[in-house]
Amino acid sequence: MKQLKTPILTAWDNPLTHAIGSNQSSAFVTPEVMNVPSATAFSGEPPLEKIASLAPINPDDKRIVNASTDINQLAPFKYPWAWEFFLNANKNHWTPLDINMAQDVYDYHHKLTVEERHVYENVLAYLTTSDILAMRNIGLAVMEKMTAPELQIYQARQVYEEALHTWTYQHCIETIGLDQGDIYNRYRVVPEIYGKIRLANQRLSNVLTSDLDLTNRDNLEEFAMSYLFFAAVFEGCWFYNGFSPIFALQRRGLMKGSAEQLQYIMRDEVMHCAFGLRVVRQLLLEEKLTLDPKALQTMWEESDAAEEAYAGYILRDPILGYNAEDHHGQFRYIANRRARQLNLTEPFPGATLRLDWLDEQASMRKEKNFFETRVTEYQTGAALSW
Repeated sequence: MKQLKTPILTAWDNPLTHAIGSNQSSAFVTPEVMNVPSATAFSGEPPLEKIASLAPINPDDKRIVNASTDINQLAPFKYPWAWEFFLNANKNHWTPLDINMAQDVYDYHHKLTVEERHVYENVLAYLTTSDILAMRNIGLAVMEKMTAPELQIYQARQVYEEALHTWTYQHCIETIGLDQGDIYNRYRVVPEIYGKIRLANQRLSNVLTSDLDLTNRDNLEEFAMSYLFFAAVFEGCWFYNGFSPIFALQRRGLMKGSAEQLQYIMRDEVMHCAFGLRVVRQLLLEEKLTLDPKALQTMWEESDAAEEAYAGYILRDPILGYNAEDHHGQFRYIANRRARQLNLTEPFPGATLRLDWLDEQASMRKEKNFFETRVTEYQTGAALSW
């Protein structure tokens, strides 16, 4: 019997497959060559009459995790706030190519002191690794365990944004002309940078497995602690505080392009943190979880020790207007803020505000010269409150 043939895709169908069929004598290939599944591959689907009889989704049956509702039905929403996060995130679109970096190249090579270059390089060295870790954690550990699609949709955007942030750091490193092998490898050879990455891996890696049974209360509590660490510490403190040394340079008119890019990243991270904290609060409520206060305090203290060591390394020699004590003190102040947002006990009673200008960086309320930078102002970020 004559075998049916399938037309080869042209470049208009898929521009990345120019070479398909280049060694074929005919303009057609068989289904076997194209790896097209046979009709029997779909024989396991339920009959149409059974599908038509399924009851509509009751949004009250949705849950953060462990729901039995159809994950493919977006609305009606149970968590409309998650959909609002997604809509707002899409108003905040930007790329690193929007920002002019010409002055940064000159500043780095001709204006920065040795101490300031040390700060700039090592902040980027930490951030490049951290955002990849953040991308993997949301994509592999968190998103696939959510059982309401409105949550997953925002987290899909979050995965994209973490990748965008990684591109931004790479753009800065490449534009300035830094040694990429050196910068990207520092987290493996500098103990103070590695300490933060190691702690994050310890706190996050156990929940990366896709078969983690969250109906098990011990696993569920570990997942809650892991997500709380990620939202409150990793993104809410380490990222929020981590851009400060570059902003300190910006306040003196240095590395303004890099700092502006970090402002856009910070605005994304503000939303990531706010979303994560809200999910954690809802998760604890729905699952009737009460986290161990001692375990929480240990988490804060371990994170504090790692941040103190990191601050001591990147700011071993203070730069004008910024030092290690400022950085560490600000971490403790922000940590107390995150704990209050979760209705938890403050881990560092009495910690005071050290950088009264840091929150201003999140608002990005400033005039821009149209001829110096592309106008990509955020539309929604000013409405975000802690």
